[in-house]
Amino acid sequence: MNNENSRCGFVAVIGPPNAGKSTLANQLTGQKVAIVTHKAQTTRMRLRAIFQEATSQIIVVDTPGVFKPNQRLDKSMVREAWAGANDADAVIVLLDASQKFGEDGELVFAGAQKFTKPVFLVLNKIDRVERSRLLEIVDRLSKVMEFKEVFLISALNGDGTQRLKQVLAETVPQGPFLYPADQAADIPSQLLAAEVTREKLFMRLHQELPYTLTVETEKWERKRDGSVRIEQTIFVRRDGQKAIVLGKNGKAIREVGEASRRDIEEMFGHRVHLFLFVKVRANWMEDPARYRALGLEFKVD
Repeated sequence: MNNENSRCGFVAVIGPPNAGKSTLANQLTGQKVAIVTHKAQTTRMRLRAIFQEATSQIIVVDTPGVFKPNQRLDKSMVREAWAGANDADAVIVLLDASQKFGEDGELVFAGAQKFTKPVFLVLNKIDRVERSRLLEIVDRLSKVMEFKEVFLISALNGDGTQRLKQVLAETVPQGPFLYPADQAADIPSQLLAAEVTREKLFMRLHQELPYTLTVETEKWERKRDGSVRIEQTIFVRRDGQKAIVLGKNGKAIREVGEASRRDIEEMFGHRVHLFLFVKVRANWMEDPARYRALGLEFKVD
């Protein structure tokens, strides 16, 4: 869309791990564009989720969680989160209302206070908190820093999100749309497919699996019948982790592959032949190529 009434801009969502940033991105677009799991630090890169509200196109930048990093991967993820916020036209500070405001929240606020752009406070998972308690939280946090507006939502079921969409549509600057009206995300297909498989690994293996694995799409081949052959490699750091991913008689990886294939087919609208391989690469977290594959900066302080 390109007329004098159209608006288009970027809104970054920052917050501690597991605040619900990816769930919110999915809710705003009305479809799955970001992976969601129970594990902290699931999101590793900036993902642009796109939706239209009235005559506005809003690009929601889903970022990694903000926390105190130790390892190189952690530092790269946090750096990516702040880079996404710095580049945006507005920022959403998203907090889990059911959790205590701790060190991670303080880090988010410390960074958000430096912005001169509009900053919104969004308290998520309000269905888990009594109304009187929510008002106390809003009052306390509003004294820490000034927000353009405060929203109480449930990203999972959509409560409160329509008003948020309307305000964001009014906030982004005037200008033409940057993406086709029917596009819901800006992420390479190969990377999105790898993220889906990583989600299924987390959901299938739960606490048995360390979050430090990664998945890469090595091959994406369109067949004559319109289907796609996808080959993905799951990198783990130890032989014991490889055994966990494979499962007894290969049961775990078969179940992961089947669940991932179904989601990828639904996302892309065509038949998928998915092949998963597991490789041990002890030092993958120190391999610049793996960071480039994730769209992350390898050299971090």
